[in-house]
Amino acid sequence: MASSDIIQLLPDSIANQIAAGEVVQRPASVVKELLENAIDAKAGNIQVILREAGRTLIQIIDDGIGMSETDARMSFERHATSKIRQSEDLFRIRTMGFRGEALASIAAIAQVELRTRQADNELGTLIRIEGSEIKTQEPVACIPGTSFSVKNLFYNVPARRNFLKSNSVEMRHILDEFQRIALAHPEVGFTLHHNDTEVFNLHPGKLVRRIIDIYGRAYREQLAFCQEDTSYISVRGYIGKPEFARKTRGEQFFFVNDRYIKHNYMHHAVTSAFDGTIPEGSHPFYVLFIEIDPSHIDINIHPTKTEIKFDDERSVYAIIMAAVKKAVGVYNLSQSIDFEDNINFLNPSPSDPNNDSVPRTVMPDWAAQSRHAENGPSKTNLTNWNKLFEGLQNTDDRSRELAAFEMNSTTVSRPTSYEEQPMTIASKVNRMASEVISAPESDAVLFQLHNRYILSQVKDGIMLIDQKAAYERILYERYRKMLTNRNGACQQLLFPKTIRLTHSDMQLVNETKKEIRSLGFEFDEFGSNELIIRGIPADLPEESEQDLFEELVEQLKQSYSDLKLNKPESLSRSLARRFSVRYAVKLSFLEIHTLIDQLFASTDPNRTPSGEAIIVLLTMDKLSSIFKG
Repeated sequence: MASSDIIQLLPDSIANQIAAGEVVQRPASVVKELLENAIDAKAGNIQVILREAGRTLIQIIDDGIGMSETDARMSFERHATSKIRQSEDLFRIRTMGFRGEALASIAAIAQVELRTRQADNELGTLIRIEGSEIKTQEPVACIPGTSFSVKNLFYNVPARRNFLKSNSVEMRHILDEFQRIALAHPEVGFTLHHNDTEVFNLHPGKLVRRIIDIYGRAYREQLAFCQEDTSYISVRGYIGKPEFARKTRGEQFFFVNDRYIKHNYMHHAVTSAFDGTIPEGSHPFYVLFIEIDPSHIDINIHPTKTEIKFDDERSVYAIIMAAVKKAVGVYNLSQSIDFEDNINFLNPSPSDPNNDSVPRTVMPDWAAQSRHAENGPSKTNLTNWNKLFEGLQNTDDRSRELAAFEMNSTTVSRPTSYEEQPMTIASKVNRMASEVISAPESDAVLFQLHNRYILSQVKDGIMLIDQKAAYERILYERYRKMLTNRNGACQQLLFPKTIRLTHSDMQLVNETKKEIRSLGFEFDEFGSNELIIRGIPADLPEESEQDLFEELVEQLKQSYSDLKLNKPESLSRSLARRFSVRYAVKLSFLEIHTLIDQLFASTDPNRTPSGEAIIVLLTMDKLSSIFKG
């Protein structure tokens, strides 16, 4: 019996839909492709008009060279291109849209209308396509240039449409693509309207003007010019001065031959050049352009063309690092800064023998109160301070500390949430797994090691507590409760703080404002990209309000993929992990006790929310075996 043939060619409409899955992932993909085509058409001004974050309308209007009637029709054919004639051309590409299938892919999953006219023609061309099927092609009166209207994206692929995120999320992606292209081409004017509201109006000009127009006037003070020319590559652009480094990412841009790219290795070159000038966890601003012979790079390793390979990455790394270091030096930016020091010229110098002050630690209010109680009267009145301990000479240091604490009890209170909780350690232990370790006895010897670990004598050995991990568990449960009950305590600021965010970060804040306010932040919008911070969570470490809010936004960005599943859970986990780092500080005896009390009052004192160990028990037998070798 003869077998039947089962392999056949796909219809063009289905082939285009398959290609669209690679080229058009979301509305931002369409915006990127059409903007790049407008740039390649030598446009001097480009308008972007959106509705519903591009779901219902994406319109790109440019004043470029336009297309002839034949070219307009050919542009929607798969693998149609004006830039490649032979295989060698792939290694000499300096233009943007060269794939030859973008317009065919877009037309396969949307309703597309094209109006285009060349300046020396009296009439232009109108083409309407729906789902790869041409509905209309006719002459039309229109202005020189090209107008693309893409309506009802994924209208014929409902499964893909259902995978689109909320409008605020999709708009964030569009803004990212728009800003990258606008930065890469400051000589081109851009406007962006969303739902009849003007978001950007960028005039043609120099790169520094474009940066300021996008990110605000405050950036005028922080920009330093950077340039380095070699026979292999040229580097030019702007870096941000170290004092303006931010806690959030997203303001780092590499352009290779005017095309935006992502390259972790080259990013490391820039950050390494800033070593010693910015605190750990901060990110410098930079917009850097690399000019290189296209034969030295491969831009075909990723469908979106945002990742490339250099044939000599080490040389590129060294040149970029040298260029940024030189800019830092030229502008006298590389001052030696110790970000751990608590500089306060009103305090006595460390060499002052009468200076017994304890270095300030970033602790919650309740811990700061405990420390204040321990420090007691003013440090300039040590005589009176010593009188507090008269009659206590035969007690140990811990008893003295407790006595001083009781004398000042009118100014000290432990957290209400924990005072109201009965310490039912034993019952909690019985409910947990067999390996759960009970809390140390109240009279156990406690010791802090390198501001990182707490050691306590227990019945059968030594218990080690990872201080950061313990705070992560405590903070997680605190944030989880706040987000569930929406009752985070807020500490009002005496002077409200105005901070500026990028457009995409502002979109993210708007999408998660309920959760942010539940944590205790109080803020209002002030202009298109500014917030007025009126209050911050009462139990966060003492720090700049802007730094705290920026860190929150950064954590939201990093954990966004998880937020859609369970916002309170994933946000509590990520924030606890982020802010627990701040508690790797020296703790007083009372603060250690408070930490242990709160840890063993939690639902699982043994493990962090991500499953990492908090407590390790070294039994006497294990200690003995260590010494025996």
